[in-house]
Amino acid sequence: MAFWEGKKILITGGAGFLGQKVVAELASRGVTEDQLRIPRSRDCDLRVWENCVDVVKNIDIVIHLAAKVGGIGYNMEHPGELFYDNAMMGIQLMEAARLEGVEKFVAVGTICAYPKFTPVPFKEEELWNGYPEETNAPYGLAKKMMLVQAQAYRQQYGFNAIYLLPVNLYGPGDNFDPESSHVIPALIKKFTDAINAGENTVEVWGTGSASREFLYVDDAARGIVMAAEHYNAPEPVNLGSGMEITIRDLAQTIAELSGYEGEIVWDTNKPDGQPRRCLEVRKAQDWFGFQSKYGFAEGLNETITWYRDRFQPQSNGL
Repeated sequence: MAFWEGKKILITGGAGFLGQKVVAELASRGVTEDQLRIPRSRDCDLRVWENCVDVVKNIDIVIHLAAKVGGIGYNMEHPGELFYDNAMMGIQLMEAARLEGVEKFVAVGTICAYPKFTPVPFKEEELWNGYPEETNAPYGLAKKMMLVQAQAYRQQYGFNAIYLLPVNLYGPGDNFDPESSHVIPALIKKFTDAINAGENTVEVWGTGSASREFLYVDDAARGIVMAAEHYNAPEPVNLGSGMEITIRDLAQTIAELSGYEGEIVWDTNKPDGQPRRCLEVRKAQDWFGFQSKYGFAEGLNETITWYRDRFQPQSNGL
């Protein structure tokens, strides 16, 4: 708690899915509201240089979470936006922070930065050994540029910027918009909505053979805060749970937990995305003591319950 005492903290994306959990984690460490600056995208477009300059004034620590993100379909439809918006936000914000004399910059990247055929489990040393999976590449490379910038700024200016690589996140408060959601909220919505509508088939993209790793959002927030407190080196660090599950098994698990008993139909004309994703997570544990705590079934149940409580039609009692 002493680390945060008296510090002014900028959290971009602080009102978002992950950002709200980071704010809560900081509060548990004694950080007060008057220490935080949480700009909203509608008021502070970080693609505009002057806004980046203004938002870092009198700030000690930046935690950069803001990003434009989406699932495979969204990535394929908006590659230019995803590259430009994410690159401009990260590059300009870090430069403004350096010029302002900010004490520390925590850059939160993405698992999409890894090469398409990275050996499993993904080790940080493999990050540059190939091109990212094509549907994710513009987004992944834009976020990856913050790592290049962080290391270059540390070398030339002594700027303390660190770079974290969280795996796919999930949990209550996730994005359930079918146009832009990731796989877990998309599946939860499909199965829950099918139950409510009395439908007995649900279509899922791909073959189901691809694998993914998932990290509960509360765990991710705790890892980011721990890194901010304890990690001060140039190497990128994975944040994950170390588990791996195929999309086919994931869909079946969510169907069972949701109570869906119908058929799952696989649209094999749609892309699978990256073939496998699973992280080597020992460095986060060794370097700043982070380990995931939430069990996967526990996290899925919490997320399903959250969605049902807010979006499931309510009976009128008649």
